[in-house]
Amino acid sequence: MWLARRRGAARLGAVLVVAVAVGGCTNAPPPPLVTTEVARTQTSKLPTPNEAVVGVDSVAGGYNPHKLSDQSTITNALAQVLLPSVFRPGPDGTPVLDRTLMASAEVTSAEPYTVTYRLRPEAAWSDSAPIAAEDFVYLWEQLREEPGVIDSAGYRLISNISASDAGRVVEVTFAKPYPGWRGLFANLLPAHLLKDIPGGWANVLRENFPVTAGPFSVKGIDRDRGEVVLERNDRYWSTPVPLDRVILRRGDADGIASALRSGHDQLALSAPDADGLTAMTNLGLTVTTTTVPRPAVATVLLRPVGAAMADQRIRSAVVALTDREALVKAGTGGGPGLPANAQVLAPSARGYTSTAAPPTKPDPALAQSLLTQAGYTRVNEGWMLGATPLNLVIAAPAGRSAYIDMARELQRQLSAGGVQSRLITPEADLLFTDLLAPRPATATAPAEQVDLVVAPQPAGGDPVTALATRFGCGPVTAGTPVAAANPTGFCDQTVQDTIDKAITGGVALPEALGLVEPALWSRAVALPLYQEADALVVRREMSGVAAGPPGAGPFATAPQWQRPQG
Repeated sequence: MWLARRRGAARLGAVLVVAVAVGGCTNAPPPPLVTTEVARTQTSKLPTPNEAVVGVDSVAGGYNPHKLSDQSTITNALAQVLLPSVFRPGPDGTPVLDRTLMASAEVTSAEPYTVTYRLRPEAAWSDSAPIAAEDFVYLWEQLREEPGVIDSAGYRLISNISASDAGRVVEVTFAKPYPGWRGLFANLLPAHLLKDIPGGWANVLRENFPVTAGPFSVKGIDRDRGEVVLERNDRYWSTPVPLDRVILRRGDADGIASALRSGHDQLALSAPDADGLTAMTNLGLTVTTTTVPRPAVATVLLRPVGAAMADQRIRSAVVALTDREALVKAGTGGGPGLPANAQVLAPSARGYTSTAAPPTKPDPALAQSLLTQAGYTRVNEGWMLGATPLNLVIAAPAGRSAYIDMARELQRQLSAGGVQSRLITPEADLLFTDLLAPRPATATAPAEQVDLVVAPQPAGGDPVTALATRFGCGPVTAGTPVAAANPTGFCDQTVQDTIDKAITGGVALPEALGLVEPALWSRAVALPLYQEADALVVRREMSGVAAGPPGAGPFATAPQWQRPQG
């Protein structure tokens, strides 16, 4: 999900520069991956004038943009050009109706709160099936029920979806007013092909895209060779794109820089380490370089789910033992990134401001005081509560080197403070859909109780919906205790009262943030570190390439990409 390795600490303007040791070489047959050796010998064929090659760190999937486990630069890029969305981020991140798909979308009733969507009659998937109400229903049913999904809170507010005009008019009824409705139904999925897929939601877009409904289609995904080949979608109903083909090609940092120099790559979207950044900088005036924030924030989750971590003093002690600067350096190394010092808004979000983040350096004396207050005694082996040692489980997703490196550094920091811990690295899908899945208070505990998680948290979309998804409680039902509805395992009625008011428009976002930000910091359930970012490097021969709107990225501009002819 996250690209190979990640970055460290150096300044680049207002951006904290942090890095990745990026993925390796290959001996695959031509056309080869853009590795350092390939770039040196120049055995790869130069792209044709109507073709652009994009150097990337990884092409590994899955590619489902709605799953926490699939978050990555490649997933976001492919979603932008292959999947239809009702609204897309505008230049400042505000949702703008996508009129290539939609004729209109508006609130048509206040009681019950109803939004009516009218699809353009020509909008269709690449197999000619119309984009219709069943695609809305499918996404609603999956995102309201499945664990490990992004921004589920808005979908849980929907009470019914009905259709007319052969599915081209969709009426969505909500249980309560929901001003954030414009954030729904982004990246629609082809229900007619996916609703009966073997393995269900877990296998949706795991390997490929069965059909598309954007300006490009998929010619092939070869993860062993490290290539994704996109072609102009001849069945796209809107304006055809200028390029015949876009190839995303995996390479190491030096190889990508060499390929840009030689013209084998026309642009790159990657997270180089400090040495890789130097190689990019040495390309000089032949390229332009831009920092592009990703829609994810590297975060430590402190889950109040076990006997020890349910005590706020223990969680606060863990925070006091944490060296945030060292964690950022472990997860990065010199490439682009933005320091994150707020619980809800990401640094790239409109209205972001720092909200009383804890010190970046550890405070062992405070940690000792808090642990003592909680009844623990320091012994040679660590901290003990009676005969029970304080021994925490730290999890980071397998295959995400940046997060594993940060988890190891966190483990080292806790050990220095006398807190024992054990690191596990389950597959991302298992971590997010099982180990961190919300459970009713009466449900069986997971096979492994996770106390601390080092993982990306989604950024972008409607901020109130993000707040509710990440920190909200589950629905209240008769005879059932209120339980958390988020991977953190956090449910606080005071915070929930503010969430309930904000998500229905009863409290404006600034007022809601003013209430929940200090509460979340004091509860010590999440420690944001930095917003992930890529370096966008573009050869000057290319036109139409831009960083793109917040959360969307450069591939939102892919329909305008051009290369000079002749």
